[in-house]
Amino acid sequence: MLFDQISEDIKKAMLAKDKVALDALRGIKKEFLEAKTAKGGDGELHDDKALQILQKMVKQRKESAQMFLDANRPELADDELAQCKVIERYLPAMMTEEELTAALTEIIAQVGATSPQDMGKVMGVATKQLAGRAEGKAINLKVRELLAK
Repeated sequence: MLFDQISEDIKKAMLAKDKVALDALRGIKKEFLEAKTAKGGDGELHDDKALQILQKMVKQRKESAQMFLDANRPELADDELAQCKVIERYLPAMMTEEELTAALTEIIAQVGATSPQDMGKVMGVATKQLAGRAEGKAINLKVRELLAK
């Protein structure tokens, strides 16, 4: 389980005195604990939910880094990007453009989409099937491109 792996890696980062990794891992553990104890939950954190949390954290770090760069604070942006790299270690490998195109072409055929009006049907299936392996924005852009043909 990812939760146990993070706990182990926190210990390793402490022993290695790796401040960046330790900060990132503690942030992950905090988010995981909040998800585990959230109202309506079963007290467990399944890996699919954990992956969603990690993706959200990566997205937040990238957005923060961009804001810091826009505010001319590269040292703060570097810290956010370094933490982002640590978090990304726990995510599955992202799909290449070719893999994404192939997967989406298959999904479009599967749901019988023929025009841009069918985008909702395709996106619903695609976001579930490709969760953790492709960003929602990339999926959206590629679906638009494929349905416009």
